[in-house]
Amino acid sequence: MRLEELDINKKVISHLQSLGVVDLFPPQASAFETGVLKGKNLVLAIPTSSGKTLVAEVCMLKAILDGRGKALYLVPLKSLAREKYDDFKKYEKLGISVAMSVGDYDSPGTRLREADIIILTTERADSIVRHKADWIDEIGIVVVDEIHLVNDSSRGPTLEMVLAKLTQMVQAQIIALSATISNADEIANWLSAELVKSTWRPVPLSEGVYLDSEIDFFEGDRYEKRSTRQVPRKYKDEIVDMVCDTLDENGQVLLFVSSRKSTVTVAKRIGPSIRKYLSSDSMKDLLRIAKKIGSAPTSPEESKTLAKLVAEGIAFHHAGLDNQERALVEDLFKGNLLKVVVATPTLAAGVNLPARRVIIRDYRRFEESLGNYPIPVLEYKQMAGRAGRPKYDKYGEAVLIARTESEKEALIEHYTLSEPEEIYSRLASPTAIRSHLLASIAAELTCTNEEIDGLISNTFYAYQNDQRKIAHHVASAIAFLEDGKLIETSPTGQYSATLLGKRASQLYIDPQTAIMFRDILAQVDEHTQLGILHMICHSPDQSVAYVIRSELEEYEVFVDDHSKEFLVEPPDIEDENYTGFLGEVKTARLLEEWISESTEKDITEKFGVGMGDVHRYVQSAEWLIHAAAEIARITNRSSHIPSLHSLRSRLKYGVRSDILELVNLRGIGRIRGRMLHNHGLRSFSDLYHVPIDELARIPTIGRAIAESVKKQLGVDVKPSQSPVDESEDDEDLGSMQTLLDDFTQ
Repeated sequence: MRLEELDINKKVISHLQSLGVVDLFPPQASAFETGVLKGKNLVLAIPTSSGKTLVAEVCMLKAILDGRGKALYLVPLKSLAREKYDDFKKYEKLGISVAMSVGDYDSPGTRLREADIIILTTERADSIVRHKADWIDEIGIVVVDEIHLVNDSSRGPTLEMVLAKLTQMVQAQIIALSATISNADEIANWLSAELVKSTWRPVPLSEGVYLDSEIDFFEGDRYEKRSTRQVPRKYKDEIVDMVCDTLDENGQVLLFVSSRKSTVTVAKRIGPSIRKYLSSDSMKDLLRIAKKIGSAPTSPEESKTLAKLVAEGIAFHHAGLDNQERALVEDLFKGNLLKVVVATPTLAAGVNLPARRVIIRDYRRFEESLGNYPIPVLEYKQMAGRAGRPKYDKYGEAVLIARTESEKEALIEHYTLSEPEEIYSRLASPTAIRSHLLASIAAELTCTNEEIDGLISNTFYAYQNDQRKIAHHVASAIAFLEDGKLIETSPTGQYSATLLGKRASQLYIDPQTAIMFRDILAQVDEHTQLGILHMICHSPDQSVAYVIRSELEEYEVFVDDHSKEFLVEPPDIEDENYTGFLGEVKTARLLEEWISESTEKDITEKFGVGMGDVHRYVQSAEWLIHAAAEIARITNRSSHIPSLHSLRSRLKYGVRSDILELVNLRGIGRIRGRMLHNHGLRSFSDLYHVPIDELARIPTIGRAIAESVKKQLGVDVKPSQSPVDESEDDEDLGSMQTLLDDFTQ
């Protein structure tokens, strides 16, 4: 089928043709034959790079231009949201406006009202439903990317309930996109959708297992054809041999390992073998970019290691890296400047990053509570599906590594020849049920048991199970919310949210967090900084650092020395929750270091975490401090509010309280703010009156920043020719686009 055969606006066809879309892939053609362009629901379960997104885009444009309403595009990750936002902006030439929102859960998303295509993370969509945004009834089509994540214990319940609520609120077309899953028919039946399921790929995939310099491959839909590829032994390391075997044919490699530490170790081992595959121009570009990574004395050691490896044409990628560093690695790999990326499996579920060969070194994972166990087939298939770069490769290879013949046969049987596991609803979780029931009651979507039953009946859980199975979870959640005074029940059996319940739902926090904050703040008149930060870390909404064995004694002593400051009583040392409590204390101390202006290098080394972890802890804690202040306000504990507001600002900027005024200026962060303070400039008034030349001479400031500061304060200055660089080099990599533009110009 050709694009021009579709019953869509001719301007859309012309625009897509100008972007190179002429012929449709077989799964795309099958999708359009289902009646999806006439408004039918669709589940499209096909491999990575087989054209799922284009089908969704065409359907969204059709709905918008036909006047059926806005398009809502739901994604599980912020990185995917940004990728889709950048991609969909190509339709602005057609007069289609695009907006994205991935944070600020205490906002109704009013500014999104004017957009035609709205890209949201699932959690942000849930928060908008909770705020009852006035544009929800204008939604005409909902696209759900990665629908198989209903199987995810953390994200699945929210995705499921968002769809259930939207189904109850609006009559919108639903298009669900997924990699191939075994029970896609169940998803389709749940959503009353047509199903298109296919294993077709634009780049054929061969899955195999490596042993003793040979890769045995199985190819084709039924894995009937077997072939063998010899891998020349040139190095002492078999991983290096497999990588260079691909680079010899101008391919790229994604190498998956099980831990962050392994990504760095393996990348270092491979690095020296990569340089010969780089052109002189590529080496110059990579060196220039590498100098921007970890260049400051205060940068984490891991950033400096990343910089050295990037200069060699290889990088590591894991959740401990700063967001900008991860994005830089992804963009450099997409641009074929990086030849190899060594990553943890989180990359496979994130952005679209294909490679000629995907090597899965580790098929087992260790978790403290579960021990060492094999990864699910679905996770392996996610990683394997990254093999094969459309437009660049004629084939893709996914390779597992075996050490013995028996292990090889087991890997072939369990992974290569197996179908992914069926996916199941994860909604039967007490935490998920009580949170989403509170949200639906607070938003007045459900006010009676009958209405709650109606909402639950729209879920995947209800489709897969007898609804009575969840009845006890619902009853337990209602009792919890009533006992916690988050909801009230009228004599006629009508449910309504209390003021605390409504605010907890809008703040997007766990009901248990709201109850805990209310009770603790009601019991104390004064608190220390450590006490509040630990209270935040004790909440179920805050992820915390892990205390390793060698740190136990240090934190046990710390708890004893500061026992009077904790607002939560420490458990007994023999209690199974004691180690978790120490992890909360460790995270609270990390946050204290952050607002004391400790350097990134010192924080990451002292606590054994990455800057990506630090930023996640800080951002989450900042939000929870805001929530605590709101709960203090509505429960008449206003004495806590000033210190909570100050602490939130300090977390946002990572500063002591004496420079809070300064860092509110654009371009002034913790380093420049401290430098201004040390030079006697401690207020807006001081900055207003200081001569601009004197201001510009202060280290880290310069003429451009000085001009920017003066303009923000209302001073009329004659601009210089220097561009304003508002980033702080020792804290921030700066604009990703600037970095990329720097090496392409």
